[in-house]
Amino acid sequence: MNATTASAPLIVVSGPSGVGKTTVVERLLTQMKDQLPPLRRAITATTRPPRPGEHDGRDYHFWSREQFEKAIAEQQMLEYAIVFGNDYYGTPKSEVEPYLAQGIGVILVIDVQGAARVRELFPACLSIFIAPPSLAELEARLRGRNDTAEERIARRLRTAHQEMAEAGKFQHQIVNRDLEQAVRELQQRIGDRFHCLGGSLCSKS
Repeated sequence: MNATTASAPLIVVSGPSGVGKTTVVERLLTQMKDQLPPLRRAITATTRPPRPGEHDGRDYHFWSREQFEKAIAEQQMLEYAIVFGNDYYGTPKSEVEPYLAQGIGVILVIDVQGAARVRELFPACLSIFIAPPSLAELEARLRGRNDTAEERIARRLRTAHQEMAEAGKFQHQIVNRDLEQAVRELQQRIGDRFHCLGGSLCSKS
């Protein structure tokens, strides 16, 4: 399909690591699972190991470095980057293009680098940046994971400073201070943009 056009909504949700963007999107999708138009979250691929409780194909596609680089060489990736200086993260085209062609909307939960690439490929996409209430709160959330080394936390916080500076390049910003409020704001932004699609997702209540 032509990357500059799509037959269904493409929504890019980005923000710093630990801000809760995946949680916000998953809560939204759970609340509207029986509603129209259909939406799904694209599953990102990564070379980092799974965290406790994560499952391949549900949270991420956990690939080896060789598998990821093969996908790059074969032009199977919509976007990708080396994040935090070590691990590949990216979105396989198979997670996006076939669904858009079928009329199924796709939400990409990706980092700021990937979001910039997708905005180039799909100028009509809706882009939303999810921000923490403060960097201190973001640090607390990262430490609350209990599975991230001190050096990785420091690196993620440095990256967060840079990513926050890019927030103005997104069409909308949502502060994830309260989960349910953030979910409502995300639904409202999607509804405002894609009201022409009909369905309860796009209601103006």
